[in-house]
Amino acid sequence: MDTMRERFASVTSRMLAEDQRLALVLADIGAAGFTEAEQRHPDRVVNVGIREQLLIGVGGGMALTGLRPIMHTFASFLVERPFEQLKLDLGHQGVGGVLVSAGASYDWPSGGFTHMAPGDVALLDTLDGWTVHVPGHPDEAETLLRHAAAAGDDKVYVRLSMQTNAAPRTVDGARFRTVREGHGGVVIAVGPMLDSVLAATEGLPLTVLYATTVRPFDAATLRAASAGTADVVIVEPCLAGTSTRPAAEALEDRPHRLLGLGVGRQELRRYGQLDEHLAAHGLDPRGLRDRITGFLSGRA
Repeated sequence: MDTMRERFASVTSRMLAEDQRLALVLADIGAAGFTEAEQRHPDRVVNVGIREQLLIGVGGGMALTGLRPIMHTFASFLVERPFEQLKLDLGHQGVGGVLVSAGASYDWPSGGFTHMAPGDVALLDTLDGWTVHVPGHPDEAETLLRHAAAAGDDKVYVRLSMQTNAAPRTVDGARFRTVREGHGGVVIAVGPMLDSVLAATEGLPLTVLYATTVRPFDAATLRAASAGTADVVIVEPCLAGTSTRPAAEALEDRPHRLLGLGVGRQELRRYGQLDEHLAAHGLDPRGLRDRITGFLSGRA
């Protein structure tokens, strides 16, 4: 199976040929995957070098001319480093584009904290009007990339990761999907967290919702799924608690308890491997089961 990032390169190369409105802006990262596309579309594939603020500025300029820019690099360099440009060159100018990240929270541990971005979605949450997709499989990434490219002039973030679920699910770029039904509580698994959540909740009477689009937040599906229970857990591959605010707003008129699980704020200063970071943050099946059962029993 190809990775989400490999799928991004192949799908975007095809989309550039299919849609003359699309453009691609790179900052060296991932450029090798677009060598042929750059040769075929030199006016719409631009590599600005290691200049992330310029990456967004050029994308904003393209959007002002009517193009639909796709901007790509590691999440830490795409959202955190050029945050002012996202705020001004896109948001303030009233134009949109598609941000496609790699690296996620800690996909490349040996790259160190400079290449980790657990707070990317939370940071974008401080800005208005962003759609955020978190696919859990390369097939879902392709669907959501095409959805984002065709989304008019909207501002869209597609968060790619090396973490994947074993099988794809049907996604529509809007709604949560019900994967398992129960009466003892609701667990929302975001993107690549689904397989771990299903393993962690095996045998428990819980409803499991699968979320690959977290902004806008699907309040209607959460409300319907939690109609008979007061307990909701959100498991995200990004900063713990990122989606607890919109979940709380969705349930503000009814008593409820809410637990947000994800990447902790404490920096882990040993590189390790991806699975070790998952375990350290309690996002492996064992850690998730302990936290979820503890919460349901009132111990968390």
